[in-house]
Amino acid sequence: MGVSPAGVTTWPPGKLRSARDKTADRVFSDLYDPCIDGEVKASLSEHIAAYVAAPLERWCDITEDEEDISPGAAGILIDENSGPLIYFAMRWSMAEDVSAFAAAVADSMELVCFGVRQERLRPARSRAPSSSRRTR
Repeated sequence: MGVSPAGVTTWPPGKLRSARDKTADRVFSDLYDPCIDGEVKASLSEHIAAYVAAPLERWCDITEDEEDISPGAAGILIDENSGPLIYFAMRWSMAEDVSAFAAAVADSMELVCFGVRQERLRPARSRAPSSSRRTR
């Protein structure tokens, strides 16, 4: 799970739901470091699997992108899961809109959404659309 220039990390709320950015950055490091070091071999959680489904309903995975429309910067998105985390790497050109969507989806599922490069929590500006059409 590499950290790309743009993207968000999401994790279940047990570790943090409402806190300050500095606390979220520490929680992210506490979760990320063991994952990247290979110390965590947790299986995919229901929360993360459901979270990953939302952007894939709206956009295709970058590995299926024949028209250069996927916002993903790495694929297969579900493979970015590591322990309790999922990192959604995004293209810079689409990062603002896609990260807002990702934050809204996380909020609707009561997950924590953290902007790694910005080192801050990503609050949802609005709820994720309930009916989204997949762009192909």
